[in-house]
Amino acid sequence: MSTAVFGTDGIRGRVGEYPITADFVLKLGWAAGKVLTENFGGKKRVLIGKDTRVSGYMFESALEAGLIAAGVDVGMLGPMPTPAVAYLTRAFRASAGIVISASHNPYHDNGIKFFGPNGFKLPDEVEREIENLLSNPLHTNSSEQLGKASRITDAAGRYVEFCKASLPNGFSLSEFRLVVDCANGATYGVAPKVFGELGADVVSIGSDPDGFNINAECGSMHLSKLQNAVLENKADLGIALDGDGDRVMMVDHKGEIVDGDELIFILAYFRKKVLGACNGVAGTLMTNLGLEHALSNLKIPFERTKVGDRYVIEALLKNGWSLGGEASGHLLCSDVNTTGDGIIGALQVIHALAQQEVKLHRAKQGMSKFPQRIVNVPRKRNKDLAKNKPIQTAIARAEKQLNGKGRILLRPSGTEPFVRVMVEGDDKILVRSLADDIADAVRRSIA
Repeated sequence: MSTAVFGTDGIRGRVGEYPITADFVLKLGWAAGKVLTENFGGKKRVLIGKDTRVSGYMFESALEAGLIAAGVDVGMLGPMPTPAVAYLTRAFRASAGIVISASHNPYHDNGIKFFGPNGFKLPDEVEREIENLLSNPLHTNSSEQLGKASRITDAAGRYVEFCKASLPNGFSLSEFRLVVDCANGATYGVAPKVFGELGADVVSIGSDPDGFNINAECGSMHLSKLQNAVLENKADLGIALDGDGDRVMMVDHKGEIVDGDELIFILAYFRKKVLGACNGVAGTLMTNLGLEHALSNLKIPFERTKVGDRYVIEALLKNGWSLGGEASGHLLCSDVNTTGDGIIGALQVIHALAQQEVKLHRAKQGMSKFPQRIVNVPRKRNKDLAKNKPIQTAIARAEKQLNGKGRILLRPSGTEPFVRVMVEGDDKILVRSLADDIADAVRRSIA
């Protein structure tokens, strides 16, 4: 058995294909139970949440069995956003939290994410310990040393209150009409409640999951329905969450998309100019140059990390900062939650708009995005792109044409079977042409 299974954000793949199979996840639960309780001590209890994929039932049962075999008590949360599991793991003083989700991927994929007792994603060394133990035979504890399972019935209500408490006491959304797209995913039962109980007039879409329609032409990856709904309902703005609720994108009252980089700028501007408290921002290699320049104009330090919200969090902790994220919609407000949180991120943005009495459309104007094109090239096998001569020749040719006025990034996705080709510069036509040229070279080389 190959045990190099952890990627950028836990373990992810197509259901029925290694490692996203019932037998593997059973053993993963056992190995994780052994490692997590030994590393973090305390109460031998692990919480399990999931999104709305039909395969979640199967993997929930498999993880439950594996953890119980390892002598770990299990708290079943049911459908629950990823950031809710991070919060509840801390609230219940559990040894760990596990999320069954493939985030923004289609229903036929699934995955497993882990949180430690502090609500942060697992360090690389702990993931390696779990991988190493997967090579050992699964040993079931004797009856008197088995764990037990229970269902936590008030989990959703706890998270709703946690989200509401992230805003100042007494703050109301009664002046806002919002369209909330839940992506037919894990937030369908909590997001409309959060915004509604805070006083907003809420129009909910993408909130009728059937196990197969998660992220299907809805949510943060597919914004056209939200754009139309915002215009049709004359809403102040639209909020698009992804399948597990750790991403958010927005649509302004004109129906224009506002991405993660622009939302980060809005929060950074508010914290710096109004609150006087933004000592730095962390982004990733994919962060638009426009955000970096806008932050520089505000005299706010900026640091890039590898792609993945776990690396952004690491940078925030290292620097003592509290704001970061990704263009894809991961908003990290580490002074509120320990991981990307779509609902809380949206609340933070709306609070900033209300305090400045400005609409979303106007607030985003302070940042000018550089033209950027990302092409996803399908890949069936891993290949060392850095040593591929045709690809490197195409990159060198593109860099010469950019003449120092842009960036090129080539990276295998850690969550999907793609190679991502990104080109950024000040000439939109040139950026598009160069990205397509490099993508063609990648396509020919990895075919």
